[in-house]
Parts: sequence; structure tokens; C-alpha cells
Amino acid sequence: MTQATLSGVKRVVGSSTLNTEQHNDLVSQYSANNYASLPVVIRKGEGAWVEDVEGKRYLDMLSAYSALNFGHSHPEIMEVFLEQAKRLTLTSRAFQNDQFGPFCKEITAFCGQDMVLPMNTGAEAVETAIKATRKWGYKVKGVEADQAEIIVVDGNFHGRTVTIVSFSRDPQFKDDFGPLTPGFKMVPYGNAAALKTAITPNTVGFLVEPIQGEGGIVVPPDGYLRECHQICRENNVLFIADEIQTGLARTGKRFACDHEGVKPDMIILGKALGGGMMPVSAMLCSKEVMGVFQPGDHGSTFGGNPLGCAVARISLHILNRDKLAERADKLGQAFMGRLRSIGGDKIKEVRGKGLLIGVEFHESAGVAKTYCKQLKEEGILCKDTVEQVMRFAPPLVVEQKDLDWAFERIKKVLA
Repeated sequence: MTQATLSGVKRVVGSSTLNTEQHNDLVSQYSANNYASLPVVIRKGEGAWVEDVEGKRYLDMLSAYSALNFGHSHPEIMEVFLEQAKRLTLTSRAFQNDQFGPFCKEITAFCGQDMVLPMNTGAEAVETAIKATRKWGYKVKGVEADQAEIIVVDGNFHGRTVTIVSFSRDPQFKDDFGPLTPGFKMVPYGNAAALKTAITPNTVGFLVEPIQGEGGIVVPPDGYLRECHQICRENNVLFIADEIQTGLARTGKRFACDHEGVKPDMIILGKALGGGMMPVSAMLCSKEVMGVFQPGDHGSTFGGNPLGCAVARISLHILNRDKLAERADKLGQAFMGRLRSIGGDKIKEVRGKGLLIGVEFHESAGVAKTYCKQLKEEGILCKDTVEQVMRFAPPLVVEQKDLDWAFERIKKVLA
């Protein structure tokens, strides 16, 4: 590529000179209206901080829904990303690449599972888990053809494909998207007895978030996951943990299931696995379950690509080396304690684990979105989950001084 051509490319894809209003006008005119974004346009980020197109800095307290556990532009992840991008980015699974085998070995060891099937997005990994669970039910458990049931919980959020929204409680996720996919049964979250009652000979799996993220940072009662895991064992049902948001140190443990010493039969990962730079997801399980897949049963052109694998490998290494789980636990407990000290008549409850924190407001205090907008003006970016709950989930590399700075502004808005 000539210098003139390279300069032309940089002009096309380089930093924009448009202001916030102009960017938002372009989005309104040309993009599908499927997100109610805060009115901020970010142009760069480093660590826990970002900067908008006007040059104003913000503390990122959302972390792209936990995809940025390592922060923005982590220097070591960026170095690996650039080095691998210059060498090889994609082969498809028609051929092997030199990052895929090592990635498979390292992530299965990290998760304590036998085998992995990599995908790109969290929703793809959930779909992979559903397919594997159903086929295991027919091939191994012996369920009659097309009769397999998977039990899910009320308030779940696992993605937005047609199959996944088929077992959502939220009408907006389902209305006008039918016909919906059958084969799912819903029970209350946090109620192990309801799971036990719902199981039939056709039940093949129980799919659960250890903490419900989009459902409002809902933490189940102590012992719930452990009891559900035992019920699944007794009934030859796969216990499937969706750790897309909660996994990879977010809640103060390597996985949220670790808080109760539960090892899932199947674990679903995404978001932070890509180091904040690549869409990387994975479904991991035993050889017995993964063995139901044969060539042609399932796949992805980009799943297991060398660039994604390289980024995931360095991300797992940094998580272990820098003890990010312990860091999230320490910072999160202290920050939740300070949030609970605010008092006043607005906050109903502060809950969470590690650096996954929800602040629920009394209905009389108005909706959480109002406070997210006010905090944006104070230089803090966060987002509402359900109507009355605001989420704080900063990168796990956030500094204590940054959280101190944030708390003073949060207190100003909420007190």
C-alpha cells in the first residue's frame, strides 16, 4: 500500500470532527431505533476513563455490560491484538490455526471443564448450549424425539435471538416476533423447590444466571445455586450456568457459581472473554455432553478465529496474574458499603457481589434512568437495568481514587 493510499484510508476511518449533536443526528437518520442510548458520543478510552467528541472525560461505570472487565485499551491486550492482527486474523474452522489449540487447552483448564466450543457473541453461546443440551437429552438420557424440556427462571436475560426471547417474561422481547420456539418451562428465580416440582422425565437442562444482570442485579438466596445443582444431579438434568456477565472475576470470584462451590455441568462465557476488543464467547462442558456434536452439527465462520483466541488467552492470563477477582471483591464490598451509607428516601436497596452492583429506587423516587442522566452530567456513565434499578459495574482495573471521586458525585445526586 502506497503512502498516498494509506493517508486516504486514514482520512476515511480516522477520528471524526463531528460534534455530539451531529453524530446523534446521523444515528437517528441511518440506524435502527433499537437502543435508548445516553446522549454521549465516546471517541477514545483508557483504563476506566473515556472521552467524548467534545473532549469531556467520564468514568465508565458500565464496562459495556461487563465486557470491559480489563478496561479500555489495556496495553498488554492491545499489544497482542495488534501483533496477531498483523499476522493472521481468520481462517474459518475449515483449517486449524496456531492460536486455537492453545486457547482450547487454556480455557478448559481455567474453567475446570473437559471441552470447549467457541463462538462470538453471548447469545450464540447460549444457543450452542441449548442445542447441546437437547441433543444430549436425546442421545444420552434417552428422551423421546422432540420432547426435551429446558427449565428457565423468571426474570432471565440470555440474549435476543428468537429462541432465547421465546422463554423471556418481558412482552417487548416477544411481541410480534412469533411464532416462538417451544420446549421451555419457567419457574421463579431463587426458589429451588419450584425447580424440583417442575422437573419431569423429559427435562434435560436447567439454565440459570447465578446473578440476574439485566433482570435488575438480582442476587438469589444463599444456598440456592447449591440446592439447584443437587436437584439436577439427582434427576439427571444438566445444570447450565450463564456466566456471560457474571463470570471472569466480575463478582469477586472467578465465576459467580464459585461463591457456593458449584461446578456447573455446562458453563457459558462471553463479553469479557474478548478483552474488550473482540467478540469471543464459549460453551464449556464434559466430554460426555460435548461428544454429541459431530462435524456439521454446529459451527461458526468466526468462532475460534486466531485473533479472538489470542486476545482471550492474554485476557485469562491477566485475570489470573493480577488477581482481578480478589480486587473486585475488595473494591466492591467497600463501594457497596459506601452506597448504603447515603441514606435518604430515594434508595430502596443496594445489592450485588464484587463490582456488579445494583441500586434500586423506591417508586416514589422516580425511574433509574433519570439518575443515570444526572450522573452523566457529573461525569459518570452508568445505565438502568429494569425501571427502578441502576447498575454500577466499572472495569475491574478501576482505581480506588476513581471510586472515591465517583462516590462524591453519586452521593450528590442521590442523597
